[in-house]
Amino acid sequence: MIILRSVLFNTLFYLNLIAQMIVMTPAYFLLPRKKAYGIAKTWARSCHWLFAKVVGTTFEIEGLENVPKGTGYIFAPKHQSFWDTYGLLPWMDDPFYILKRELMWIPLFGWYLRKQRMVPVDRSARGKAMAAVMERAKAEMRAGRQLIIYPEGTRRPPGAAPEYKYGIARLYRDLGVPVVPIVMHPGLFWPRRKFIRYPGHFKVRVLPPIAPGMEPDAFLAHLIDVMETASDRLLVETAEANPNLPLPFSAAARLAELKARAA
Repeated sequence: MIILRSVLFNTLFYLNLIAQMIVMTPAYFLLPRKKAYGIAKTWARSCHWLFAKVVGTTFEIEGLENVPKGTGYIFAPKHQSFWDTYGLLPWMDDPFYILKRELMWIPLFGWYLRKQRMVPVDRSARGKAMAAVMERAKAEMRAGRQLIIYPEGTRRPPGAAPEYKYGIARLYRDLGVPVVPIVMHPGLFWPRRKFIRYPGHFKVRVLPPIAPGMEPDAFLAHLIDVMETASDRLLVETAEANPNLPLPFSAAARLAELKARAA
């Protein structure tokens, strides 16, 4: 049954994406930029509906009161699954990404990204090119937007040892805005690089913002400590709330380590 539900969900998910991009394209490009973002947010909500109705996976968000009001800031979520890339959009005002420039070249999809003033970067670029990216990011921040940056850079299995990149410390220093850490474990239900989808319920936990002004090294150490402590706690809660969920090796090993430490 899980396999059949997974096949059905994946099929409907991509059909929904293609259909909405085609049908809503005229409205998207005619609307003002920020209003057009509502189309992407509606698509995200429809994906949540499909995940709940077809697979049986639901979620809740805790800590939205920690999101700063009336200022630009950096969202720093854990990254385990494709779910992370769109899951929080309906609760965000006007987010943007720094993303690899090749995505901007994809027909239609790249036009959507350009409309929302995403900031492309050549990963091999140095010097002036990277300075230009930072200036673009600063301009978007001054407009009150929110930068989404994954501190570990790429998707990591639930429970895996952390591999935080120094880039977020540089952004924290240069942009001078609060960083809002977010922990979650959607990768237990939507595993990376797999078509299988598991039913259950998970939480997204928005942690208190880290104010600007710390030295980059101290900030990164603090961010890792805060996020990993909260992530471990949430991993235990998620496993206990979903006793029939098959856990990947990384999550099972981490849970065993945490139990041994608590004994």
